[in-house]
Amino acid sequence: MNLPRSVFVAVVMMLSYAVTGAVAGHAAQNATCTFETFSAPTGYTFSMINGVSDDGTVVGQLVNNKTQAFMAFTRSASGAFSEYSAPKSVQTWIYGQSGTGLNAGSYQDLAYPEHIHGFQLQNGNFTAVNYPNAVNTWLYDSNMTGTSVGSYINASYVTKGFMVVNGKYTNIAYSGSQTTNALAVNDNQEVVGSYSSGVMNNGFSWQNGKFTTINYPNSKYGTVLTGVNNSGVIVGNHISAEKNSGFIYENGGFKGIVYSGAKYTTAGGINNNGLISGEVFINSTNILGYTAVCK
Repeated sequence: MNLPRSVFVAVVMMLSYAVTGAVAGHAAQNATCTFETFSAPTGYTFSMINGVSDDGTVVGQLVNNKTQAFMAFTRSASGAFSEYSAPKSVQTWIYGQSGTGLNAGSYQDLAYPEHIHGFQLQNGNFTAVNYPNAVNTWLYDSNMTGTSVGSYINASYVTKGFMVVNGKYTNIAYSGSQTTNALAVNDNQEVVGSYSSGVMNNGFSWQNGKFTTINYPNSKYGTVLTGVNNSGVIVGNHISAEKNSGFIYENGGFKGIVYSGAKYTTAGGINNNGLISGEVFINSTNILGYTAVCK
């Protein structure tokens, strides 16, 4: 089963890839970051924290502690939370928000067979997005021009990424892979995400039909790229055992995102001002959201 971004399960198995155009590097140093952390609203726990828009709005998913229901959220730069559940859904995610306030997300049907659909939400107006003839569709991000990216599962249960512009779909599928997830897009239509043919993930950048593989050095279980801004600065996570650790990729170099005292820190997105969003895992009962400026 394909899972939403940030839900990548690491299994003790390694696959080798001979990749052309790959980008790798030496051991990464840590970035110097100024963090602002925040807690989930009363009665909720963070499930995942994803993108951040240019005005500082952070989006993601919450769990209701009483009902265990999953719902999307937006959090303004001033700290105000809004929760959202798509109509007739059992769970809802928001993954990205553009500078125009256009939210990109996905929801799972409440009724059997519980298919997953993409959606856009802006000013309370909800629009479902379904790749033609797909079994499931995820919508992950939209840019300022309305270009959106996501992934779908076809009838053969192969997962491919896509870009949609004015209703026209373009496939984004790494050759030979079983799964390609297109997770974020900037205003230059550079797309980042991950591809795999097993449990080992490879990060990628895609633009004008060309793939470049970007893998964090010595990452035991792979790399997932989760955000890219208009300056081409990329954020993502490298996977080690059951931990996802965030990083920045810029000018061919990697820098780790580390919150002091945390077990690990993940990166969900980056805006055009360089503000990064993500989660800080202090321990299993203390999970914080954050925004950070890193150098």
